Amino acid sequence: MKRVLTGCVLFFAAGFGLASEAFAQSVGSASGGRTKVPQQVMQRIFEEVKTPYKYGIVVPQPDSGRMVDSPTVFRKGGVWYMTYIIFDGKGYETWLSKSDNLLQWTHLGKIMSFTENTWDATQKAGYVALVDTEWGGSYEVEKYKNKDWVSYLGGSEKGYEAGRLGIGIANSTDLTKPKEVTRVPQPVLSAIDKDARWYDDKTIYKSLVIRDKARKTGHPFVMFYNAKGEKGDDKGNGFESIALAVSDDMEHWKRLGDKPLITRNTGICGDAQIAKIGDVYVMFYFGAFWKPGAFERFACSYDLQNWTDWSGPDLISSTEPYDKTYAHKPWVVKWNGVVYHFYNAVGENGRVIALATSKDLTNENKP
Repeated sequence: MKRVLTGCVLFFAAGFGLASEAFAQSVGSASGGRTKVPQQVMQRIFEEVKTPYKYGIVVPQPDSGRMVDSPTVFRKGGVWYMTYIIFDGKGYETWLSKSDNLLQWTHLGKIMSFTENTWDATQKAGYVALVDTEWGGSYEVEKYKNKDWVSYLGGSEKGYEAGRLGIGIANSTDLTKPKEVTRVPQPVLSAIDKDARWYDDKTIYKSLVIRDKARKTGHPFVMFYNAKGEKGDDKGNGFESIALAVSDDMEHWKRLGDKPLITRNTGICGDAQIAKIGDVYVMFYFGAFWKPGAFERFACSYDLQNWTDWSGPDLISSTEPYDKTYAHKPWVVKWNGVVYHFYNAVGENGRVIALATSKDLTNENKP
C-alpha cells in the first residue's frame, strides 16, 4: 500500500479568546479521573474547531518537479512563519516562509538540506517543536536551553519515504531565519531500538513535540509520532498508528505505553497535533485508506494517554479539484476569532498546501 506523505496535526489549546471561559466551562473543567470523553463534549469541540469554508491554495508547488507538504505555523514579532517539506523526487528538505495575514506566504529559504554520508542524508522532513498550543494564544515557539527545537523524519535512502526512517532532533538559535539547524548526530527514535514496540518496529514517520506543562505523562516533553510495525492487518498490509514517547531533556527519548494511542489496525492514522480546551486535550490527525481517500479526524483525552475518537463527520475531506485525491495533514490556528485550518491538498494542482476557515474569506486578500 502506497503511503500518503504525512503531516497531520496535533495541537494543544487552552482558552478561546473572547468566548474562551464560557466554552472551556461547557466542555468541563474537571475530568474526575475519567478516561472517556463524553459525546456531548466531543460535539461541542467539533462545533468550535470546524472550518467549512475552503479558501484555496496558499502554498503552491514551486515548480512541476517539486511537491509541498506538512505545514507547521508559528508566530514571532507580529509575523507568521510556516515550515513545510519540499519533495523533489530524491528526498525531503525543509523550507521556511512568512506571512503577515495567514493568507499570502513568501518563501524565505531552507532550514534543513541534503547532506552526504549521514544517517539522514536524503530525508529531512522537519516539524517545529514546542509551539505555544493555546487556542487563540501567541503561537510562539518556546525556547529550551535558549534554543528553538525541531523534530524531523530522517533517512539516507533516495525516494519517497524510502528505507527505514527514524526521528531526529535539531535546534536553532532562531527558526525565523532561513539557515541550517544544528542536528543531533544520530536518530533519537528508530525502529531498531531495543525497546521498539510491535507497532513501530518497521519504520517511524512524522513527529510532533509539545511541552506537557501539567506533566500528565510524568515528563515535560511529549512526542506524538506515527509508525508502522512488521505486523500487518488481516490482509497482510502494513498499517500506521499514532504512538507516544517522552523526554526530560529533548535529546533522549523513550516510548511510553505498549499500544498505539490511535489506530484502525489498517490503513493510516497519522500526524498528530494537540490542542487543549478546558481540561480536554484534542488530537487532530489524518486517516487514510480505512475508508476511501485521506481525510482529517480528531480524538479527545483527559490525560494524553487514553483517547476517545470522534465518530462524526470528517473535519476536512476532498471536495475541490485541488484536493480531490487527498485532503489531509492540518495545522490549525485560531486568530482574531477565525479558525485557519492549513492542510496538504493533492489534486489537479499537484501536492500543495491549502486552507479552510471558519469564516468565508474567499473574497479577501486573494493573490
